[in-house]
Amino acid sequence: MKDMKILLIYPYCLEDRLSDEDVKVPPIGLFYVGAMLREKGYDVEILNWYNINKSPKIIPQTLQEKMPDIIGFSVLHANRWGAIEIAQTAKRINLGVKIVFGGIGPTFLWEHFLTHFKEIDYCILGEGEYAFLDLVKCIEKADEKSLMNLKGIAFRQGDAIQRTERDEPIEPLDKLPNPAKYFTYQHVTATRGCPGKCTFCGSPQFWGQRVRFHSADYFVHQLELLYNKGVHFFYFSDDTFMIKKDRVIEICRKILEKGLPITWAAISRVDLVNEEILYWMRKAGCTQISYGVESGSEKIRNLLNKNIQREQIKKAFDLTTKYGILPRAYFIYGSPGENWSTIQDTLDLISEIKPLSAIFYILDLFPGTALYGDYQKRTGLSDDIWMSRIEDTMYFETDPTLSKGQILAFGEKLRTEFHRMLPGFVEAIKLIEKDDLAEQHADFLSRLALTFSHGDYARVEEIQNKQEIAEKLYRKSLSYGPNERAYLGLGMILQQKRDFRASLQILTEGIRHFPQNGQLHVCSGISHMNLGEFPKALACFSKLDPSEMIQNFIIECRRKMK
Repeated sequence: MKDMKILLIYPYCLEDRLSDEDVKVPPIGLFYVGAMLREKGYDVEILNWYNINKSPKIIPQTLQEKMPDIIGFSVLHANRWGAIEIAQTAKRINLGVKIVFGGIGPTFLWEHFLTHFKEIDYCILGEGEYAFLDLVKCIEKADEKSLMNLKGIAFRQGDAIQRTERDEPIEPLDKLPNPAKYFTYQHVTATRGCPGKCTFCGSPQFWGQRVRFHSADYFVHQLELLYNKGVHFFYFSDDTFMIKKDRVIEICRKILEKGLPITWAAISRVDLVNEEILYWMRKAGCTQISYGVESGSEKIRNLLNKNIQREQIKKAFDLTTKYGILPRAYFIYGSPGENWSTIQDTLDLISEIKPLSAIFYILDLFPGTALYGDYQKRTGLSDDIWMSRIEDTMYFETDPTLSKGQILAFGEKLRTEFHRMLPGFVEAIKLIEKDDLAEQHADFLSRLALTFSHGDYARVEEIQNKQEIAEKLYRKSLSYGPNERAYLGLGMILQQKRDFRASLQILTEGIRHFPQNGQLHVCSGISHMNLGEFPKALACFSKLDPSEMIQNFIIECRRKMK
């Protein structure tokens, strides 16, 4: 191993979130960079510091303890201030530590970072695996004269800021070390790039217009390594996973051939969907596909350069639900020309396509996107706007025809109406009748039921009759075959209705099919207790590991039996 100590840090965002789901996951590129360094013998560690600002004393303590020679930061736009602040702390502890910013943020704001923040020594532009490795070798040899010979970096040379030419895209992708050999993570990618040219997205400029692929063997081997480390659910984070039908089917077949009992969610475009690809994705464990719909207004979709038609959107959502995969819709509001009429267009489209999940975003302007370039041309503003302690610039803030009040009202209307429509969408579900998908259908319906009985939808006031929806879905799930989640969920609902006899009946059936499921035994014991059948309850609890809760149940049963 080489003597240098390298830290790769995913820093915290500027603002708190209601839910940290969107910000707590380090980009997959950080693991690829780490794997490349490990493969070459470097001592490298990845720190996911997405919420380290909640315990700020840990930052200097950790940096002092580890005393890294190089710190690489994975910088988006929202977390750039977190990276800057950690870098400043690192320089106070050790002025000689080299600070490297990489990711989509510095790829487009390298000059801004190097001009205004002296603690940043280098920026990596674009793909980082080879550029960062070459830079590490240069730093290791203290060979600053060779920096201009490297590709894909920017740096300060005296008072001047230098930038080298971007490196060629890495091909084939399989020559990169497999990160799953060294690290554990859930978000994986089989491709790099997207054929789309959406004006709000930085992917076209970051990756280029061509899509590159890992082989099916490389990708599935990565899943297998991670599964063996205990990861059973994955996010396929490709911009457009379904872009090559035959390749997607090959991946699905290999997952099935290896007998990997995994589940996963993917992202795709509506114009790539057909029944064959959905069949294989569902068989191989896909439970959700997210589609960028963006708006019900064709005019706004065209302005965003989405290039999808209403019929394509409807077909994709219909087929996805039909194959027992939850279709999730991404919508953007607050676009140029947005008004109550275009918001109604979006609500009309939602009513037509019946998504079972929907996410609504306000349109942001980020460096590297076509909309950001237009914004700079319109206003004459430079990248110095990012000197402000802000995470983003929202489009409506640049448009005098839109106000913050309007935008908040748009978002409230979209979310409220979607939730009110949702019970009808559930009622309209029609699954394809295929015997070899019966198990998958049971799984799909019980997952959906869980969101209403105990998950996100259970907490939404606008959704009426949540328990009734969940009960109906659990029963429909069991009509396709035995399902642990359905037995447990239905048993708990019946307990809440104080129908303990019916609860016991369904839980007993569940235990017969799944005797190792401890939760079914616990719920069964609770139903026996409520019926005053304490010896039977004791028998249920005695089969389980003696946790504090189980011990309390056992003590209570014995007390009642005396």
